[in-house]
Amino acid sequence: MAEEKKQWYVVNTYAGHENKVKENLERRIDTMGLQDALFQIVVAEETEIEYKNGKEVEKTYNLFPGYLFVEMIMTDEAWYVVRNTPGVTGFIGSSGGGAKPFPVAEAEIEAILRRLGIKEKRIQVDFKVGDRVKILSGSFNGSEGTVESLDDENQTAKVLLILFGREIPTDISYSDLEKLEF
Repeated sequence: MAEEKKQWYVVNTYAGHENKVKENLERRIDTMGLQDALFQIVVAEETEIEYKNGKEVEKTYNLFPGYLFVEMIMTDEAWYVVRNTPGVTGFIGSSGGGAKPFPVAEAEIEAILRRLGIKEKRIQVDFKVGDRVKILSGSFNGSEGTVESLDDENQTAKVLLILFGREIPTDISYSDLEKLEF
């Protein structure tokens, strides 16, 4: 059942209160002993350096104001604790009326975590250069091509697709590729 698995969820908070809600939630995990159901809590922030009056000033920007990313096992107790944490207004992907939310798609959370420098699990691929692969999503969904190169750092493969009678190299995420067996 999906409830047994660690997954990422988006929690809605009051804008500007993300870090305070994160602290509240972390405190509640400790006091209520939920370390086996709630794992990482991430506020998607990036730091930029600005120059004002000739001085270097570091500014932190929230990429998703009003939202936290929570890695958790969706048990009734964990769901209740997160929902009832001060500053939390609800989960994204819940229809309300007591319905549990849907988790964030794996590829989406991977991209966000990589951008923040929190490298989550790396995708291990069973294909190599020269193998035939099928594209599982995006604009080339269902297309087949040949792997020309692999970029483990960005978790993408350069795939040669035949479009309009020519081979076109296209970068595709590892998670969107499947090796074709012959």
